[in-house]
Amino acid sequence: MNKPRPARSLSDLATGFLADSFKRQGFASSELVMRWPDIVGPEVAGHAEPIKLQWQRAPDGEPNEPATLVLRVEGPAAIEIQHLSNVILERVNRFFGWQAVGRLALRQAPLTRHARKPRRTIDPAATARVAETLGDVGDDDLRMALARLGAAIKKT
Repeated sequence: MNKPRPARSLSDLATGFLADSFKRQGFASSELVMRWPDIVGPEVAGHAEPIKLQWQRAPDGEPNEPATLVLRVEGPAAIEIQHLSNVILERVNRFFGWQAVGRLALRQAPLTRHARKPRRTIDPAATARVAETLGDVGDDDLRMALARLGAAIKKT
């Protein structure tokens, strides 16, 4: 009789097959990609994301050169990211704990993932309560828009 296997978390399952993908992109681990917003800050992470680390092969007996971090950057923000390159390099190297990255290379393209905030829903009962307090507003659409605005303000 077969014994049931213990349940494994999705992160444990994904780690195995994602590790190969990250290694092909030059990342020794997924930490740089997964913790990118924590490393460089939300302002930079909102406009740039790491694609790969390019390591130069050093001749035998010579020390390895620092890697080049290739970033995907949204077009309009590329010049700002370029101006912040020293700050980004400092933060990434501080994360690694050694001079792992020596320069950045930017590739202008739309980001593959955006951390979009879920749209807040407004309670219809709260909207109705606020609408009752509005008094004489002639336009019903305007009254409901003001009521939704009031309910949203009270919610926050």
